[in-house]
Amino acid sequence: MAVDLRALVPAPTGIGIYTRSLLLALARRGGFRLFGLAHRPPHHAGELRAAGVEVAHRRAPLGVLWQQLVLPRELRRVAADLLWSPITTLPLACPVPAVVTVHDLSTLLLPETHRLKVRWSVVPFLRPTLERARVVVADSRATADDLRRHFPECGPRVRVVHPGIDPEFRPASEGEGEIAATRAELGAPRGYVLFAGTLEPRKNVAGLLDAWERLRARGVDGVPLLLAGPYGWGGHGLLRRIERLEPLGVRYLGRLERQRLVRVVQAARVFAYVSLHEGFGLPPAEALACGVPAVVADRSSLPEVVGDAGLQVDPHDPDAIADAIARLLALDAVAAAAWRERALRQASRFTWEAAAAGLAAAFGAALAAPT
Repeated sequence: MAVDLRALVPAPTGIGIYTRSLLLALARRGGFRLFGLAHRPPHHAGELRAAGVEVAHRRAPLGVLWQQLVLPRELRRVAADLLWSPITTLPLACPVPAVVTVHDLSTLLLPETHRLKVRWSVVPFLRPTLERARVVVADSRATADDLRRHFPECGPRVRVVHPGIDPEFRPASEGEGEIAATRAELGAPRGYVLFAGTLEPRKNVAGLLDAWERLRARGVDGVPLLLAGPYGWGGHGLLRRIERLEPLGVRYLGRLERQRLVRVVQAARVFAYVSLHEGFGLPPAEALACGVPAVVADRSSLPEVVGDAGLQVDPHDPDAIADAIARLLALDAVAAAAWRERALRQASRFTWEAAAAGLAAAFGAALAAPT
């Protein structure tokens, strides 16, 4: 079985993490010969090969051109019997049966939150992909509902397979001592509110900053807002605003290496993620796995992800966001422990082993489907 590895060519973010972690889980599960293909050397190639995944690349200037012009030839060359694309689209001339993962329809529903390049590489190929794919995998019930609403013809072929959470996201191994050390390193001994994700319009960081200004105007002090993640498109003005808000406790940590990110998430008191649209939302799920309660937007997949382990708010209402953050910051020790247990229970629903089982079933259905 061949896999489109384009999401692992740049430094992996959400879809890249999904691709890498699911491939490793599929390799542990066995039953398929896995062959990853990309247009440039992908990240994690050594780790994937060590797990038994064959990896190859054929250079092309753009990933979308590679997918449409080169990948079909590569599928014939490796004699693939099935293609899995974890990146929403398929080649128009795909020579083998295919399964596609659609993470969300934000390029269609919120096009203004994406660069033109991203829209150009997805939207023209979306309907042909959904017509051709033998199985369409959705990250969440919310995305599955969007697919059935906007592309009803693919409805019978849609399956929900929730992503998992990488095992390093867990409560701090040394408990309060490790958490205190991380907070001290960050100059936040009383803890902090954390956002982790790409700084781009869809993540609604501007709305979170609006809420933070309201919180500070109410006199909430001593707990900073930390922002961790890579700089995305359309963020120049946002970075300037973050700099102006430093006196109010706002700090941008930039992209953190994985081990450091885990420690920073573990030591947060509240995780804030009021994105305008998410197909799943791995960052709040990872926070829950560390025992950290979340404030999330009350739309798309985020209520499905956090369940009763988070507070859900209108992402366009900064006062509601501020109220929710203030509520979680005000928890006493007993209430905080109850929220922690709720978070861990909710996070336990999402494992890569379960995702690999669901995806393997999708592959089997695709291979068994009539041509």
